[in-house]
Amino acid sequence: MGFCTEFNNIFKQYIKRNGADQLYTWIAGTDFFTAPASTRFHAAYEGGLLEHSLNVFHNLVARYPEGGGYEVESLAICGLLHDLCKVEFYKVSTRNVKNEAKGCWEKVPFYIIDERFPYGHGEKSVFLIERFMSLTAEEALAIRWHMGGFDSDAKAGGYSISAAFSKCPLAVMLHIADLEATYLTEVQNNGV
Repeated sequence: MGFCTEFNNIFKQYIKRNGADQLYTWIAGTDFFTAPASTRFHAAYEGGLLEHSLNVFHNLVARYPEGGGYEVESLAICGLLHDLCKVEFYKVSTRNVKNEAKGCWEKVPFYIIDERFPYGHGEKSVFLIERFMSLTAEEALAIRWHMGGFDSDAKAGGYSISAAFSKCPLAVMLHIADLEATYLTEVQNNGV
């Protein structure tokens, strides 16, 4: 089964709330299924975002087989949609790289960030989801803070992340599943 089919099956099986169909239709009209997950850190290849989203969902389900106190719908929402902010976020550019074998410079493709709606990372994902479908408070917190200490607010010394993690186990669960997918599951790749 391909990643697109797998995403479709999980989304349709578990995400049942009002607006989910409209959200799925919107996602299908974007580059979600072909976008990379990053420019160079993890899954930096076509379809990387889709693969990463599935990896995070599978990590959540595997690590918390009873849902960790949450319905599988919440795990599916958080796992599959936490990086929705990366839709229409990357574009392909080129750079010159020396081909040592040929002794000449060649243009090679790579991904660059093309931010059109600078709204933050997790908060942008929450915003995009809630244009179509309501999130519970815990789902919103989990998606907002899924970057953990890598989030700009946390790097700047903000304390909101501590409050979110202490009040919302789902936020910690999603962050751990995201870290595991990024650093243990996915190939580190900076090619297009």
